[in-house]
Amino acid sequence: MAEQGRARGAVREGEEQPRLIVRAMIGGRVQGVGYRAWTQIEAEALGLEGWVRNRMNGEVEALFAGPKEAVEAICARLWRGPPAARVARVDLREADPAELSARRGAGFQQIGTV
Repeated sequence: MAEQGRARGAVREGEEQPRLIVRAMIGGRVQGVGYRAWTQIEAEALGLEGWVRNRMNGEVEALFAGPKEAVEAICARLWRGPPAARVARVDLREADPAELSARRGAGFQQIGTV
């Protein structure tokens, strides 16, 4: 039975929020414009774990993990990017927790190009 006055989906103090892990592929003018550094700053401000990297095909790829609301917020911000970026495409998909496991607890990092 739901508690009176508690919003549906609300999290009580001390309860953990639902966790979400999302992989993003960002296309457009996103390399050489500070997009990775911008992404790291934004992700850290939201308390997210994960990584961001350039891809040899000119895209930027990122993996975000954290509370659902924070992950959804960064995904919406990816369309903006830093001032010199021109984002043409943001493809999102839910990722497997194993994709983060090797870096779990390391915060949010820029990693090597693939």
